[in-house]
Amino acid sequence: MTAPLTTEERKCLFWLTKIDGFGPLTIEKIWNNIPDKVSIYNIEGKVLKEKRLLQAAQAESFDIFRKYEKRQKIQEEYEKLKDRDIRFITPFDQDYPKGLQNIASKPMGLYWKGRVPDKDRPVAAIVGARECTSYGSQVARFLGKELSRQGVQIVSGLAAGVDGAGHRGALEAGKPTYGVLGCGINVCYPKENYKLFESMEKAGGIVSEYGLGIKPRPGNFPMRNRIISGMSDIVIVVEAREKSGSLITAEIALEQGKDVFAVPGRITDVLSAGCNRLIQQGAFPLLETDDILDYFGMAHGKMLRIQEKNQKGLAKKEKKVYICLDLQPKFIEEIVKESGLPMHECVGILLDLELEGYIVQEANHYYRKKL
Repeated sequence: MTAPLTTEERKCLFWLTKIDGFGPLTIEKIWNNIPDKVSIYNIEGKVLKEKRLLQAAQAESFDIFRKYEKRQKIQEEYEKLKDRDIRFITPFDQDYPKGLQNIASKPMGLYWKGRVPDKDRPVAAIVGARECTSYGSQVARFLGKELSRQGVQIVSGLAAGVDGAGHRGALEAGKPTYGVLGCGINVCYPKENYKLFESMEKAGGIVSEYGLGIKPRPGNFPMRNRIISGMSDIVIVVEAREKSGSLITAEIALEQGKDVFAVPGRITDVLSAGCNRLIQQGAFPLLETDDILDYFGMAHGKMLRIQEKNQKGLAKKEKKVYICLDLQPKFIEEIVKESGLPMHECVGILLDLELEGYIVQEANHYYRKKL
């Protein structure tokens, strides 16, 4: 095992991650080729260029960041991390996620708040469309909740839609969940996820490769996605268009040697097109949580199907209305027609089912089953 970094070595590595134009591969190349790490400060950019460790523009940037004022400012930022309860985790630390150690272009430094995943338990990424359907949100939340209860750790991108729903499901199960950001660790994006962001700082963990205050830029997210898949043992895609960031995550996962599961959908649904295509190309179709538990070889009891569970204890007419519903919202007139019950009676039963927590009224008399 590699020896842990000294304090000065850690500061030097942090400094390297702050240099404009330096990516993980460049930093790793310098780090692996300079035995005395702390001496890196004193090497001129042209020397590193001659050693073929830097390109010309990178050498110029390196010399700018070697200046005392720049170094001092970066060291002050490093010292302030502790005051913010942020850790700077490197590949040389025990807390560094094991799944990231062998990926291409592994992060040479991660900003981390909260807990880190348990290395002895499996990790699943739940990803999907930001503008997901109600069904997609329910499925992601259900998967996050049930898998967490069974001991599978959930990782995602803390984005709107499917990502946030997966995180919320895990938190509802009272389990930690881990969010990977495409911006600075002190920047909540999107803003509507702020409460979720706060909850995960306390009951899970938040991680970013980007420094404090870095805004979310489009180019950050593909890089973010390699961390999501790298931290995970498998990737689950719930809903995705044929061209989407979720499919990029799935592709990266496959390149990393990870298996991908996809939730199948109707061929007419735009947000199912990406998942259906993944299955066509060899991804595992995800039909129930037991598919994941079987994959990990985890001991478990078969869970009742939702319809079987929810119909227990319902009166005859309630069952008649309930079986007309599914996870896609359905208008009340359609429910009345399918159930064969009078409108006034159907309305009363729907209200009872809603109050008992079996169904949800989306809006304007559209009803769906509740997972």
